[in-house]
Amino acid sequence: MAQQTDATRRAPLSRDRVLRAAVTLADATGIEALSMRRLAQELGVVPMALYKHVANKEELLDGMVDAVVGGIEPPDVGPDWRAAVRGRVLAAREALRSHPWAAQVIRSRSGPTPALLAHMDAVIGLFRTSGFSVDLTHHVMHALGGRILGFTQEVFDAPPDAPPDAPPGAAPDPRAGEQAAALRQLAERYPYVTELAGATAHDDDSVVGRGCDDQFEFEFALDLLLDGFERLREQGWSSAPGPAGGPAR
Repeated sequence: MAQQTDATRRAPLSRDRVLRAAVTLADATGIEALSMRRLAQELGVVPMALYKHVANKEELLDGMVDAVVGGIEPPDVGPDWRAAVRGRVLAAREALRSHPWAAQVIRSRSGPTPALLAHMDAVIGLFRTSGFSVDLTHHVMHALGGRILGFTQEVFDAPPDAPPDAPPGAAPDPRAGEQAAALRQLAERYPYVTELAGATAHDDDSVVGRGCDDQFEFEFALDLLLDGFERLREQGWSSAPGPAGGPAR
């Protein structure tokens, strides 16, 4: 193993090797721990050697985004545009879920990177070649938002954790009464939010916390959007005021 590591470190440094190593390091330690010095250590080079391939950390992050997004391989789903868009979006979601830091870094970019532009262009092309007008496609992309890369900003935070059950004979946990009182106050002020947020849990690994199956909710919303887009396409919808258009602005 040590021989393999030494051989790897003696391999010529290249931009691709730097980016792949940065992605691997971010996967292992988190994006906050990534630095040019730490990356240089992993590659067995001095930090200045990295700057021959990436000008600075921002360029490194751009390249890491492109390495992840460029690796998205959507399935071949035929001429059905809904299946094609759905397949591409879910492929993007799977790619980003494999790299938990990627969504955060994408949101931090000042503009789309080349691979992001290529992904967006492919999604837009699926709509345009399926009979969507430029106008409708514009609004469709706004509606999809971050979903084209497989992530959303969820509306519900995780509900408060219930206190653990006390062993027989133990003194009552005073926090249990405080939490119960707080929940009752919330329920009185916001009954419907409390009702919904306290729904039956079925996915402990959900990014939105107990109470929501993250993958199910994502696909549910995506399918609703795709079905709605198809109805608008069939209607010849336009944002301009008129019989088939949207509201006057």
